[in-house]
Amino acid sequence: EPVPLHIRNAPTRLMKDLGYGQGYQYAHDAPDARVDQDDLPEALRGRQYYQPTDRGLEAEHRRRLADWRRWRAERRQARE
Repeated sequence: EPVPLHIRNAPTRLMKDLGYGQGYQYAHDAPDARVDQDDLPEALRGRQYYQPTDRGLEAEHRRRLADWRRWRAERRQARE
């Protein structure tokens, strides 16, 4: 499945005209440096590729991932 258009690089006018990069949200410009944007192809969305343990630094990763997922779910629920 191809890379979603909004995260494709658009160095030429043709690519811009084809929609490359349109709708991309740059997280560093957002107030919390977070955006609710799907960057994976449709067939891969919703999968979990990393499951941190509750030991060492991974415990902090786990906490931060849970916080991010909660933040994202709240925004998606507010849009419904």
